[in-house]
Amino acid sequence: MSGNRRKAFLATTVLAGGAMLLTACQDTDAGADAGAPQTSPSATAAAGSATPSGSPAATAGASGGTGKDNKNGGGTGGGQKPVGQVCGANDISWSTKSETQAGGYILVVAKAKPGISCTLPAVHPTVAFGSDGTEAGPAEQSAGKQITLSGETTAYAGVNPKTTSANGGKVLDSIIVAIGHDDPEPVSLPVATITVDKPVVTNWHTSPKDAVPSR
Repeated sequence: MSGNRRKAFLATTVLAGGAMLLTACQDTDAGADAGAPQTSPSATAAAGSATPSGSPAATAGASGGTGKDNKNGGGTGGGQKPVGQVCGANDISWSTKSETQAGGYILVVAKAKPGISCTLPAVHPTVAFGSDGTEAGPAEQSAGKQITLSGETTAYAGVNPKTTSANGGKVLDSIIVAIGHDDPEPVSLPVATITVDKPVVTNWHTSPKDAVPSR
């Protein structure tokens, strides 16, 4: 082969080899791109709008919300009633005392339990006797006054268990007291032995002298 033909052959071989090498490199880059995870514009936007784990919103969600608990006024639990709410029998510390005035009667004494503030309505308490639930009628014709129990404030009601002069009646040693007929938790209070016949009860009063029932 002459010198000129040899040079032409070598040049052709070098150009062909370079073209094959360039094609192989392009194929390798394309394969690498195909195997890599693809991130769409919508996925990128969603990731950018996510709430960071340390943000206030994430913290509130983890702690169950931003509501107050009962101790801080978020509810009515914990034994504390809203101001002005009607008392229930279980909100009160009760006691009774046998009195001899006006032929004898039972003085019912009511004080709010510690931490309780509630209101006694302007009507007489519901007082019942015995297994048949004999109920005391009103000893006063007029309505009483609403009384708010809190701290040392004390309310009194007088119960006359027997307003008849005839012999007979039920002999008992306890009474059942409730704050109205809808009170879900009436209480049973011990008393000295009494005879019950057409009983009556006064309204609530702030002075024991005003709670003496007539016969």
